[in-house]
Amino acid sequence: MTRHFLRDDDLTPDEQREVLELALAFRDDRYLRTPAAGPRAVAVIFDKPTLRTQVSFLTGIAELGGFPLLVEGSLARIGVRESVADTARVLGRQVAAIVWRTFAQTDLEEMAATAGVPVVNALTDEFHPCQVLADLTTLAQHRGGVASLPGTTLAYVGDGANNMAHSYLLGGATAGMHVRVGTPVDAAPDPAVLARAAEIAAVTGGSVTVVHDLAEAVAGADVVATDTWTSMGQEQEAQDREHRFEAFRLDAAALALARSDALVLHCLPAYRGKEITAEVLDGPQSVVWDEAENRLHAQKALLTFLLERS
Repeated sequence: MTRHFLRDDDLTPDEQREVLELALAFRDDRYLRTPAAGPRAVAVIFDKPTLRTQVSFLTGIAELGGFPLLVEGSLARIGVRESVADTARVLGRQVAAIVWRTFAQTDLEEMAATAGVPVVNALTDEFHPCQVLADLTTLAQHRGGVASLPGTTLAYVGDGANNMAHSYLLGGATAGMHVRVGTPVDAAPDPAVLARAAEIAAVTGGSVTVVHDLAEAVAGADVVATDTWTSMGQEQEAQDREHRFEAFRLDAAALALARSDALVLHCLPAYRGKEITAEVLDGPQSVVWDEAENRLHAQKALLTFLLERS
């Protein structure tokens, strides 16, 4: 059976722990395992701007012994020049896996249904699951291992309807964490995602909560995370969105409401003075640079998991 990673709950709690443990092992030994040796080609497709995703996947595939085959999204024009399904049929016969950073989750699902090889969500408008694997790896790195994650309270503040909020809900619940989303009333998470996260949390001992007050979200949290208020494709709404979310800015006063040793996460790129202040992003509680590096280790662990089971 071909395994895919299209959203955070494609991994069971036990599987997520396995991937995170392997990610920490890859931090210590970058050439620990080489499941793509041959080299086996992995197609990497970008329809959206990218820095961390591009560097971490291309480097990671090479370090796994494979060949990172960069497919230029503006040239392939998947879904325009030819259908997603036809593209999947072509790629699936020639590569060991497909990594796609795109817009619609439904396109990614169609790719997975047709390709016959593992498909990885490198970001869609709905989910960013590889980022949350890296974030969980970072928390484990700083808090004494993967076993420290259950029971941890993570507060995410900002746009509750974006891909990071959705992935924190699903991925955090899978890890047994208590996830609080602080967001305006008109920016609440997708109800179906929230319901699925609550279902997972009921099994793992975690919880998911949506509140509409910054202080209530952050109070006593072990981890505070945020993300840009204007995601790719929303640039024309930037001024309006800044007004909507300014009450959820992560500044020193907000961080002071969390635990004194709370860690700060941001998936980057960050806009200092908007969703987060420079004082916090560049401060001693910020682990964003470890978080960015851990994209490499977490994605290598994920690809190893998928390739060895497909």
